[in-house]
Amino acid sequence: MITGIAHACFTVRDLKAAEAFYTDKLGLDSAFDFINDKGEKFGVYLHAGARTFIELFQGELAEPAKGQSFRHVCFEVDDIKATVAELRSRGVDVTDPKLGSDHSWQAWLSDVDGNRIELHAYTAESQQGPWLE
Repeated sequence: MITGIAHACFTVRDLKAAEAFYTDKLGLDSAFDFINDKGEKFGVYLHAGARTFIELFQGELAEPAKGQSFRHVCFEVDDIKATVAELRSRGVDVTDPKLGSDHSWQAWLSDVDGNRIELHAYTAESQQGPWLE
């Protein structure tokens, strides 16, 4: 059965710029590249911690399919205030942290293609607590 989310995949306009954002700005590590039969890089797999990855593929951005409900990807962080400060020092436009209705901290930013990213930090009162290992 399902044990977790393996990866989120995005089509990006400029693979080099998107990869730089996720590695240089957000600090993810490059796991491996996708190379076509011509030896050209057309995608990248980025490690987002534990067993979680982000997959980026070069391509034309399309309007979301009718009825598609994707809204954002969320990264868990260890210290939301320190993470926000570090991202701002790297030039990332990120909101101030706020306590959500689930009693977890959140802050928001967007990648170079406008994909929304939530930063998330659990608290002792987080409603997700009973399911955290």
